[in-house]
Amino acid sequence: MRWGRPWISDVAACAFMVLVAAFVTRGLLADPAGRALSLNPGDQALDEWFLAYATRAYRGDFAFVTGALNAPEGINVLGNASLIGLGLLFAPLTLAFGAPVTFAVATGFNLAANGAGWYLLFSRTARLHRLAAGVGGVFCGFAPGMVSQSNGHLHMTAAWLVPAIVWCVVTLAQGTRTVRRGLLLGGLVVTQFFLGEEVLLLTAVALGLFCLAFVATCRPVPRHVLPSLGLGLVIAGGVALALLAYPIWVQFRGPQSAPGAVFRPEFYSADLKSFAALSPLSLAGGNGATRLASGPSEYTAFFGAPVLIAVLGATLWMWRRPAVVACTVVSLVLWALALGPHIVVGHERTEQWAPYSLIAGTPIVEWALPTRFALATVPLLGFVLASVVHAALTQTETLKVLVPVAVIAALVPLAPRPLPTADRAPVPRFFTEGYWRGYAPRDGTIVPVPLPDWRDPQPMRWAAATNVAFATPQGWFIGPYGTGGTSAVGVFPRPTSQLLHRALANANPPALTDQDRIDLRRDIAYWHASCFVLAEGQAEAGALHSTLDALLGPGEHVADVWVWRART
Repeated sequence: MRWGRPWISDVAACAFMVLVAAFVTRGLLADPAGRALSLNPGDQALDEWFLAYATRAYRGDFAFVTGALNAPEGINVLGNASLIGLGLLFAPLTLAFGAPVTFAVATGFNLAANGAGWYLLFSRTARLHRLAAGVGGVFCGFAPGMVSQSNGHLHMTAAWLVPAIVWCVVTLAQGTRTVRRGLLLGGLVVTQFFLGEEVLLLTAVALGLFCLAFVATCRPVPRHVLPSLGLGLVIAGGVALALLAYPIWVQFRGPQSAPGAVFRPEFYSADLKSFAALSPLSLAGGNGATRLASGPSEYTAFFGAPVLIAVLGATLWMWRRPAVVACTVVSLVLWALALGPHIVVGHERTEQWAPYSLIAGTPIVEWALPTRFALATVPLLGFVLASVVHAALTQTETLKVLVPVAVIAALVPLAPRPLPTADRAPVPRFFTEGYWRGYAPRDGTIVPVPLPDWRDPQPMRWAAATNVAFATPQGWFIGPYGTGGTSAVGVFPRPTSQLLHRALANANPPALTDQDRIDLRRDIAYWHASCFVLAEGQAEAGALHSTLDALLGPGEHVADVWVWRART
């Protein structure tokens, strides 16, 4: 059975992906500026800042190390999930409508593009029946792990070049246009580096393991495969090395680089029970499974028992097909790595050793959270499911209805719900309408009150609303502020920041001392601060207002904020 003209089927499949993505992100699309991801608003604020910062490239004012955040020391942009690629791609949209709109659109775009990319790979390269390719593509684009990562992790869902990378590797193995494909593969690797470095790492690991498993199960291997593939990979590696040598040096040895992983692998390990569980973000999922993951953005291993059974059945039926067997074997290996250093069962950590211990602490690899190795199995499982549907549709009469229906039935419980959203405070008109320009020069420093940190990075949205036209002290980022200069989240707050947070926490202005005033002058000089800004809707605004009045004299009410000019 064929669906008429191929291009009509392709357009229909891609349109379906777009509709599902719009459904998943409808809460954000309804009001990008006024709504936020209720499960991870902090990472959304960080993402919007990076998307806005990328627009500076369009005026020739972009650098891998910037003092626009954590002023004046700055941050290493590459050492953070900085969204450089997405930011540059969507910069016209950001400049026209703002970072919140870009964030909402990019969240849905990533999901739809992932699904469409895998659909095209399955239908065009693997030559699977288009219905089978559609089933696999939908699973790849909207698997629970991908929907979960859409809660503020755009760098993890921006994986839509991975199908093209796989296509290049496949065509290299076929001996097709080796030099040209090698150059293209190198360019794709470079682009994916700036879209999502962790995705690139996971792709490399999964592809490497797949090649080994495929060679082990496919005998004999055609003679032309290794020379062609080897030459193509050398060419691709040369291109990538030439173009990425400097960015990689900046990331790991440049200013504000931070050695070591900031997030503990023990905390970000997949629970053994999570593989058969349904994600709380899935149609049939419930909140009871939340305890099986480290957070709502890390439901990466929640495949559900029906899908596991379907994959097992498909593998047993097609055990003579090397690609299917290799996908299943590699998935098992990656799942084992996702378990982390020690196995966790039902949210209880055991002393049982797990394979991740073999690579724990390895440079580069340590930056990938263990549980995300499960995310790399999504396209592998998608291919297995698509292959079994294809086999049923094209090779049997008795099973051509039963198998596709069974596979689709296994996927239905995983159908995504819309991402949960909630209202958020608007960015003050002081910034959106340009009043701030009368109180700070371009690239000057404005101090939000209270200062942003990992607990509450929302004031970073103020700079994002201006496309990062001014600098912000502190913030939510990864920098070299751990013990011995190792990785840490944020920076230790300066005395004035601590004073303001005490006023916020106690809901009462603290008694000021001469030392507080000395610290204020030092902090103003250190930050190169132009002014302090307190939004009208800020919690405990009265206590903060009184504290700043006592430190700097009466503030000015401008639009919907209070402003104190910095005086040393």
